[in-house]
Amino acid sequence: MDRPYGMLFISRRNSARSLMAEAVVNRLGGGHFRAYSAAVEPSKVADPLALEVLQEAGFQTDGLRPKHWRNFTGPEAPVLDFVFTLSNTASREAFPDWPGKPVSSHWHYPDPVAVKGDEWQKRHGHSETLSALERQMRAFMLLSLASLDRIALKKRLDELGTLDVVSPSELHPNQQAIHGKIR
Repeated sequence: MDRPYGMLFISRRNSARSLMAEAVVNRLGGGHFRAYSAAVEPSKVADPLALEVLQEAGFQTDGLRPKHWRNFTGPEAPVLDFVFTLSNTASREAFPDWPGKPVSSHWHYPDPVAVKGDEWQKRHGHSETLSALERQMRAFMLLSLASLDRIALKKRLDELGTLDVVSPSELHPNQQAIHGKIR
């Protein structure tokens, strides 16, 4: 391919986990992948703790901001090869036929913004989400994308989305309850 693979990550508010996924792919993708993020119900601002955790881990946060998924449907939208929903709210949305006819998959992540507790617990929840996203994106980037037809690729993405990249023991108790309900 003569251009990077285009990836869109959609969550409910695009304030934390989808922004994290965008930052992870844009750093780890080595120019082979270009990620974007969006929301079903965009937040007015990015979650400050998510941006702080990303910066502390060495990720670029310039330009990370909540956007609506409709921003990626027009004639000037980037070509998308993959669309991933990261929340149950986003997975239930009726999306249009995206430009580029991307392969879509649902990879649920608990919302780190929903973690209750003190500052350390909230920071830990954000860090765990970032670590899980890094592991899953590394696994995704190891796929032999060029050798898989569309059906095989969709199957592999769905399989990869069911991997327990965030084990319940790694989660804060508040997230464990959520995790148990979705797996």
